[in-house]
Amino acid sequence: MVETAYYSDIGGRTCNEDSVRIVARNGGTLLILCDGLGGHGGGDAASRAAVELVCDKWNGTAEPSHLEELLLAAHEKICSMQTPACKMKSTAVMLVIKNGTAAWAFAGDTRLYHFIDGVLVGQTRDHSASQVAVFLGEITPDQIRFHADRSKIFRALGLEGELAIDTASETLAQGKHAFLLCSDGFWEYVLEAEMTAELRRAASPDEWIASMRKILAGRIPADNDNNTAAAAWVNI
Repeated sequence: MVETAYYSDIGGRTCNEDSVRIVARNGGTLLILCDGLGGHGGGDAASRAAVELVCDKWNGTAEPSHLEELLLAAHEKICSMQTPACKMKSTAVMLVIKNGTAAWAFAGDTRLYHFIDGVLVGQTRDHSASQVAVFLGEITPDQIRFHADRSKIFRALGLEGELAIDTASETLAQGKHAFLLCSDGFWEYVLEAEMTAELRRAASPDEWIASMRKILAGRIPADNDNNTAAAAWVNI
């Protein structure tokens, strides 16, 4: 059985451009989180359209190729909604857990973290200028949070041209697995070491998210970004 939890907070903005949803279907569990890019206008409509399309069309499988198809379809949907005055765009990350397999797909800087038995074992790598700076050895991964170019995103649903979606899948090893999907308004303020520490103390996904939100609340400025997270726990 997969235990799940999620929240979304408008933060200090006038509009929440994050969208999140969890769906159970045909023995599988889908989590999807999208973050509309506010500088282009219509970010809330873009993220909501992507989430709705993916949840409506997901066939219940954990095939990476299907996840890729869904995000590309969401990309085409957002492109069709754009106008000359509103070039709406959105990041996206989605996870499916089914029959001991986890599969995920993403575009942008909305992240997925994977923990086993309270240890961080993997995370997605942002499609951003600051992530490139990490690859080039110019900054450390932790310095992404403060990098001047952290808002420059190279891949997002709605960007012009062909969109490449990163996908992966994994047969889950024996142990207690925890997954965390979160927008940049969340992970910029909650460090990976804190995610891990709070996970080890938590008795449920709800409790885990609540404890991390307390950390975030103690650090955010008054005009902070929307912040959203979703969690899934499964024992193998």
